[in-house]
Amino acid sequence: MPVCSGGTTYSLRVGILTCSLGLTHLIPLRKKQDDFYTTSQNPRLGEDTNIFEVNMASEGCEVHRFDPSIPSAYHEAERLWHHRLSVDWRDPNPAIAPHRLHSNTKKLKTILNEFGHWKIDVLKADMESAEWKILENLILEGIIEQIGQLVLEIHLHWPGFEVSGNDSSVVRFWYSLFKELEHKDFKLFYTYKDLSKPQMFLKKNIPNASSCYTLSWVNTRWT
Repeated sequence: MPVCSGGTTYSLRVGILTCSLGLTHLIPLRKKQDDFYTTSQNPRLGEDTNIFEVNMASEGCEVHRFDPSIPSAYHEAERLWHHRLSVDWRDPNPAIAPHRLHSNTKKLKTILNEFGHWKIDVLKADMESAEWKILENLILEGIIEQIGQLVLEIHLHWPGFEVSGNDSSVVRFWYSLFKELEHKDFKLFYTYKDLSKPQMFLKKNIPNASSCYTLSWVNTRWT
């Protein structure tokens, strides 16, 4: 039985993936030993960055991939859609003319409402340093509780978009988001350190560290 049969997977992109994710683990939302699902990908610039989405669609998931860099939206397979859209922590300002916007951006809550989806089985996101504000928005608007599993690439070389303050306040902000996930019964079950990225933390060189990690959580309240 497919792990995600009949479920919904969202894949969020900002720009082009240049980071190796290594092995990404997904655990079944139905607690059966034989439902364990594992997929691996190595999406480097110039290589296929769509392996995860294709595999999930082939397992029976309805997959929506959001990437503002593609020329236009298209339907790749029976259960795989590509949208020329960027997910943001805010909806566009109506005072800004559409032709002045760099890309079509919307909050995830807005997208869910427009698509008629009320929950996401798996949300996989590489937001190129916008992940902190987007994660904050998902928590504040209660969208995080509608997600079964969260696979998030985080970037630590600088505070991130619209995150300010000294190093201590930035780290406290990051930590507060992780604690909110914990309070909502999200359990961290997998981490990956990308050693191909600079060994940097908040603009400081740190030996044996990385500026890019992939973290995976499961929502233990998921039904």
